[in-house]
Amino acid sequence: MSAFLEHFRFGAPWWLLLLCVLPALAFLNKRSGTPSSIVFSSLSVLASLGRKPNRLAGKLAGWILLSSLAVSIIAMARPQWTNTTVTRSASGIDIMLAIDVSGSMEYDDFRISSRRAQRLEVAKIVAAQFVEQRPDDRIGIVAFSGRPYVKSPITLDHEYIIDSLQSLRTREILEDGTAVGSAVAAAATRLADREAKSKIIVLLTDGESNSGKITPEKSAELAAELGIKVYTIGIGTEGGRARRGSGFRQQQDFDVKSLQEIARITGAEFYRANDTNALVDVFSTINDLERTTIERNESISIDELFQPFLIVAFALGLIGLSIVTFTPPPAP
Repeated sequence: MSAFLEHFRFGAPWWLLLLCVLPALAFLNKRSGTPSSIVFSSLSVLASLGRKPNRLAGKLAGWILLSSLAVSIIAMARPQWTNTTVTRSASGIDIMLAIDVSGSMEYDDFRISSRRAQRLEVAKIVAAQFVEQRPDDRIGIVAFSGRPYVKSPITLDHEYIIDSLQSLRTREILEDGTAVGSAVAAAATRLADREAKSKIIVLLTDGESNSGKITPEKSAELAAELGIKVYTIGIGTEGGRARRGSGFRQQQDFDVKSLQEIARITGAEFYRANDTNALVDVFSTINDLERTTIERNESISIDELFQPFLIVAFALGLIGLSIVTFTPPPAP
């Protein structure tokens, strides 16, 4: 029923107000009026005056004509069947996630629901939420430690992207270290020939660049020439991270100045994520900064349905008039 009401409507519904007159006409049709009468001492004389009038036919004709009028009013109200077609086009953004999977991402200085969690575990969860918020964007993944490798090509298949994120593991690459510059260059290469209106890299690392054949600043300059923004995220607790050795000591691993410079050169921003909530806020901020333009075009097709109603009204009117014509009331 709801589907019917969604498509059915009247083009000139004010004509339906005339339906309010029909009950009054129906009431008049039921009344027989004031009958004429002649007083006879005996009714036997009336037997010679002909057959009795057919009152039922007259009343039936009245109801049929009323029905014809009702259907005519509905036809004048122009019943219509509508179909709405919505076309949706997105001017999307191509995004590469460059995620550090070096051994230091195993440190469990973050928390999920009050339990300790490794940095990479939290990064995967938050990045997956970010992907789900970008249904119209093509996204790819570059993982890196001592060198980068493409974990996922740029695609609209976000289920595949999320599966690829969940399969990330530390020490997947034999070369340990943190090749920030090479990671930016590898991600930028995948975006270079794309025709999206906007192209961005989200770089997440907890380490200072100490590997690779290209410096972070040089890779940022190359990305900027290609029109690619690089948002950088330094992940780790406020005091750095604990290292085992002769006891524990606090050390800040990621190079704040280098990450800030990468973001500045490419026209983006640097963010520090000290805990899980901060990392969620960082991705939310990037999501708000890089919005995809969605255009919705709506077209409505209308089929007029008054013709069948007119045919029914004409047929009922013809039947009613025929009954009146061929079964006239008796002469007074």
